[in-house]
Amino acid sequence: MAAAPWSLTPQGVVLAVRLTPKAGRDAIDGVDVLADGRVVLTARVRALPADGEANEALIRLIAKAVGVPPRDVALVAGATARLKRLAIAGHGPTVIAALEKIAIPR
Repeated sequence: MAAAPWSLTPQGVVLAVRLTPKAGRDAIDGVDVLADGRVVLTARVRALPADGEANEALIRLIAKAVGVPPRDVALVAGATARLKRLAIAGHGPTVIAALEKIAIPR
């Protein structure tokens, strides 16, 4: 994979996500390239985009997928937008290895 939707930071990893709320299931769909060239991890959740429910569902989904507790995943940008940035605390290379297993190019 030439480009990835994540980047390594001293605290862990920052992940770019495109979220679809009100979906039929909670799932990570893979990596996609947007029209403007940005690379994102696409995900969907059943939760509604009201009162932060979809954001919380996304945090739980990502935490489970990479094997960290939900408290180690924080929304840092895009609280009311489809495009979001998440910070995942922990050992960066371990988190990236987990992301690479679930990030199938679309």
